Amino acid sequence: MIYLDYQATTPLAPEARDAMLHWLDGPAGTGFGNPHSPHRYGREAAAAVELARDRVAALFPPGGRVIFTASATEALNIAIRGCAPVIAGQGIAVSAIEHAAVWDTAQALANPFHEIAVDAQGLVDGSGPLPAGTGLVAVMQVNNEIGTVQPVAEIARAAKAAGALFVCDAVQAAGKMALPLADCIAISAHKLHGPKGIGALWIRDGLELAPLVTGGGQEGGLRSGTLSPALCAGFGAAAKLATERMEADREHVEALWNRAIELFDGWILNGSATARWHGNLNLRRDWLDVARLMSDVRDVAFSAGSACASGSGKPSRVLRAIGLSDKDSKTSIRLGFGRYTGMDDLERAAAAIIAAAGTQG
Repeated sequence: MIYLDYQATTPLAPEARDAMLHWLDGPAGTGFGNPHSPHRYGREAAAAVELARDRVAALFPPGGRVIFTASATEALNIAIRGCAPVIAGQGIAVSAIEHAAVWDTAQALANPFHEIAVDAQGLVDGSGPLPAGTGLVAVMQVNNEIGTVQPVAEIARAAKAAGALFVCDAVQAAGKMALPLADCIAISAHKLHGPKGIGALWIRDGLELAPLVTGGGQEGGLRSGTLSPALCAGFGAAAKLATERMEADREHVEALWNRAIELFDGWILNGSATARWHGNLNLRRDWLDVARLMSDVRDVAFSAGSACASGSGKPSRVLRAIGLSDKDSKTSIRLGFGRYTGMDDLERAAAAIIAAAGTQG
């Protein structure tokens, strides 16, 4: 099977797998120690965790600290819910195309909720005024469904000028581009060739959040629970590799994008072609039956949208936000590719999709 669903998850890097193996050892080895224990096994595990933390921290701007979480969803919940006492009932402004981890969390709080519109290209106006009384702004750097790259530096400046905090979901950006200065930034290991089950939250120095998970006081008291040295080590190795390979990965993705645009000539691109991560190709055809297409092309792993919303049967909130009708939203597919996608893989997958789509026209 050809894998073209990089926005849902990425293949585990061999280097990340190798880094994890020692810390999965049982009684025959020493890698099973609890990193919060004071004996040698614990100290060795703790050292591995801190090395991983340093490697993950290199993905972020300076001037903050990194805490490990179970996922980016948890990280975003800690950030948004943890800021609630700081913003003292002020409004939360969220872009119309945020991931549900931000959208649903912001709506669940008692604060006034403000939606920030995007244009037909899927972009927020970074110079636009914030709603009055906004205490927190949440805008993702790269959209997971259509790949648009938001003007997060401008948005961060606007939030600061308004006295608001800025939270950024950088899950789809981490390891691919520089991350913005913000108050909180969330990322996930499995979106940059690390293991599932671990994420990270970067918190600006001087910002104190209320803990979401209490108990043992781990992670500076902000996120209690025993850390997995194996997951941390895998995350750290993946982060280090992403830092070292960022330019090479970008060039490879650019070559794949250029070829994909040629292959899918005549299809309609959803979202901006330029202000976009080019490893995300979201396309539509007016008459396309996506469910039938996915059934007919079983040797290619691709998506009809966000993995988190798959199976809901509802039109994509992101595609509706850029002006597509429910009908058009349901004729869209998402192809995601990256480091381990070969050009021949892309060409064979495109041929299969185009041929199957042609039987519907």
